[in-house]
Amino acid sequence: MLDVTRHAESDRSKYLSVVNSFAKNCFVPLTVGGGVRTLEDVRVYLRAGADKVSVNTGAIIDPGLISEIAKQYGVQCVVVSIDVKRNSAGKYIVMSDCGAVNTGMELVTWAQQVESLGAGEILVNSVERDGSLEGLDIDLCKDASFAVNIPVVALGGVGNWSHIAEGFEKSRVAGVCTQNIYHFTDRSIKSAKAYLRKADISVR
Repeated sequence: MLDVTRHAESDRSKYLSVVNSFAKNCFVPLTVGGGVRTLEDVRVYLRAGADKVSVNTGAIIDPGLISEIAKQYGVQCVVVSIDVKRNSAGKYIVMSDCGAVNTGMELVTWAQQVESLGAGEILVNSVERDGSLEGLDIDLCKDASFAVNIPVVALGGVGNWSHIAEGFEKSRVAGVCTQNIYHFTDRSIKSAKAYLRKADISVR
């Protein structure tokens, strides 16, 4: 659950209320992110019901925040979300501020750095594919998942179940994040799992 609206601090209570309500009815590990800049932000999300906290721009501003969270709450609590765009030279460049600001850092360099700082998981998002339903950026999945030894979850572009299978079959991603496919089609999580099992891809 990621708040990408860049609300003012005064609106944080509304988001926390949603997180708390969701956590009471969610029986799988819940990752929450949006505006994480300090350990206090992490504590607030955990108290609201999160199992893990996702940090993106906050980690770019202060990479040491990753280590602080890992030390205080354990590496399993730290998910670093990485938004990327491909530049004219074909390089994947890390973006901050909800994909609006070019940091100039290359994906692999940043992914390896966050791993060394204590991140337990990476969520990598193709800004250009996000919401497109056109399929994952498989080259991005490969670059991210082969660069590190921690789990990488791919986000951005899933429009049918074959796109998920392709992500697993052609890279080392540990998971694939889906969202708009459920909003704009009649597909269900149950049918996604059935498809993957039929493709001999192990799912829980």
